[in-house]
Amino acid sequence: MRIKTFKLEEFFAKYEFNVEYLLCSSDCESFSVKELLELESGALEELNKLRLGYTESLGHPILRKEISKLYEDIEKENVIVFSGAEEGIFVYMNVLLKKEDHIIVQFPAYQSLFEIANAIGCEVTKWEMTDENDWELDLEFLESNIRKNTKCIVINFPHNPTGYLISKEKYKMIFEIAQQNDIYIFSDEVYRFLEYDQNDRLPPMCDLYNKGISLGVMSKSYGLAGLRIGWIASKDHSLLEQIASFKNYTTICNSALSEFFAILALKNSGIILNRNLKIVKKNLNLLDSFFKKYQNLFQWVKPKAGSIAFPRIVGKRSIDNFCMDLLKSKGVLLMPSSNYEYGDKHFRIGFGRKNMLEALLKLEEFVVEKF
Repeated sequence: MRIKTFKLEEFFAKYEFNVEYLLCSSDCESFSVKELLELESGALEELNKLRLGYTESLGHPILRKEISKLYEDIEKENVIVFSGAEEGIFVYMNVLLKKEDHIIVQFPAYQSLFEIANAIGCEVTKWEMTDENDWELDLEFLESNIRKNTKCIVINFPHNPTGYLISKEKYKMIFEIAQQNDIYIFSDEVYRFLEYDQNDRLPPMCDLYNKGISLGVMSKSYGLAGLRIGWIASKDHSLLEQIASFKNYTTICNSALSEFFAILALKNSGIILNRNLKIVKKNLNLLDSFFKKYQNLFQWVKPKAGSIAFPRIVGKRSIDNFCMDLLKSKGVLLMPSSNYEYGDKHFRIGFGRKNMLEALLKLEEFVVEKF
């Protein structure tokens, strides 16, 4: 496999740990080991007993059971645990797809959701969203682009990077279109549980559809990216067996320490998610006020879920130049849309961290001084 440079991840590798203010983080505020251990009586004693040998390749049975509780119609046998969501994407696509298969991918998208298929030799159709339409998806486009060799539809709700959340009615229509054409749906659900209105939360695709695959992770909504724990859930046992076999050529198994803390976090998910959602909502109000104040400079489609959004800079300014000038002047990092291969006008802004206000004030200083 010859795969293209992962622009977004290389951008982060270069800047993320060398800037004062990270205003494009995709995850929520994290927790210390001490904070996690304090969530449950006796957790420290259990940690001290943990043996650091190999772990079960599918994931610890207790961890898989806790993950299955996030779904309505999924048992632990329907879950495979990976070292992060990225491994799950990589393994799934290598198992399902072959050269000259066709996939349709909601776009803009996290690069691996289409680039791995490209590297395999698949035909990729980008199902493009625009802020001119409030990021709404055109279902007629989906139907008209299905071919005889279409193998999979790749979707992501809540969406990275726009914060778009499709209606339950349109979501059901995607499932029905896939079912009518006997096509798999790979559903990236890593921002699930960060809906601002819980009534808007979508049912997981793995619950709805036998050819539906749901991707989850501890990194985003839970703010525990350092655990490197992700998973795939599906009712397709044959596909899961193939995925499990392929995983023997990647990580084989996961970190015992990471699985321990993931179990602990999932058992106390209500506390963790409520705290993170509170941070997100507070920061979102600050951002909304900022973009209303500077609407002559930025176009802002307020997201419906998640901890990131994708505003547009207006006029003839290049977003790459804007982001680099901001970084050099104020030490604030934004993610230009060029790293999503989506033009040169948008930028990803993250609002899941406690210090977002400090970074936003620096951005405002820059805007006032330069514009």
